[in-house]
Amino acid sequence: MLVGGVDEAGRGCVLGPLAVAGVSVHSDKLGELAELGVKDSKMLSPDQRESLYPEILRICVRVEVSRIPPKMIDRYVSRGKKYRRLNYLETIHMARVIDALGVDEVFVDAPDTNPARFKTELEELLSCKPRIVAEHKADVNYPVVSAASIVAKVYRDRLMVVLDGLYPEYGFARHMGYATTTHRAALRRFGLCPVHRRSFRLL
Repeated sequence: MLVGGVDEAGRGCVLGPLAVAGVSVHSDKLGELAELGVKDSKMLSPDQRESLYPEILRICVRVEVSRIPPKMIDRYVSRGKKYRRLNYLETIHMARVIDALGVDEVFVDAPDTNPARFKTELEELLSCKPRIVAEHKADVNYPVVSAASIVAKVYRDRLMVVLDGLYPEYGFARHMGYATTTHRAALRRFGLCPVHRRSFRLL
């Protein structure tokens, strides 16, 4: 049986894309993910995530990442109807990732405070019909989701380093897009750059 895990990175940032990642693994390999020591990416250092990343790629059958650009995030946050804002946008991209994975069963870190509602919306968007387990903190409870969270975080952090080269005055490689004190100071000094999310509270 092919089992999937899906999670995102960058939701709480004020610039750059949101990365939705999914991994698939044969059920008899799930123990190997646990043995690696995968856990929620926020509980790991950057060096630990980078070290685990190639091991995750080795064990998994397939890895998929869907990138949600800042302008699309702004469109849904600013003009989306109730229950059709950022959570729904994330659900759309999670469905795309799951369809690409082609799994029999998938564990998903639910972005909605109502996991049952999220699961229903996700099922409506999917072309395939895997068994879905949608929970808050799934990235803590299921190693396959932890693996997806690491993939999403490594993917996005590497992109932030690239953006840091384009806009060095903001220090993206240091704060990775979060609204830190130094980031806010740079915003006051230089204003917004093209990859900032206009719909988020930046200062």
